[in-house]
Amino acid sequence: MPRFDYSLDYARLDLRAHPELYRVGVGEQGVLLVQPYKGELLPHWRFATPEAARQSSEAIYAMFLAYLRAGDFVGADMARKFLQMGFTRARRYANHQGGKKYAGPVPEDKKGQSGAHGRPKLPRTPEDPVKAEAARLFKAKWDEAEANEEYARLKKEHKARYG
Repeated sequence: MPRFDYSLDYARLDLRAHPELYRVGVGEQGVLLVQPYKGELLPHWRFATPEAARQSSEAIYAMFLAYLRAGDFVGADMARKFLQMGFTRARRYANHQGGKKYAGPVPEDKKGQSGAHGRPKLPRTPEDPVKAEAARLFKAKWDEAEANEEYARLKKEHKARYG
């Protein structure tokens, strides 16, 4: 699978106007880079409490469906990534008090990319049931998005056309 292209100037690039430049990549790659979608989705993304996660995941899932209705695969995929990120971030906070999974700062050349980047993993703390419930709510909406037949069709078309 073609990897997400981190070399593009996402601060100046409108991927709605240039969907041919978008690569799905793996997992959440690019979720906090791709405009205008980051600007549209980020204000709705919250996971601190189950109620915030419920409202957030429902709002983002509604946007996912709206992007699909508009035939906008990139927007739908970015909304799917925000749902996935809601799950993974809430799980991280459920497993690690304070949300830090690795010791030390992210290296400057790796900012915006997930991974340990040579840093040691911190031990898990007792599970936070509030964050675990927030994660469960996001996971349910993420699963719904992944199972959507129109999304799967548009994803297949996008990959066939652009890689």
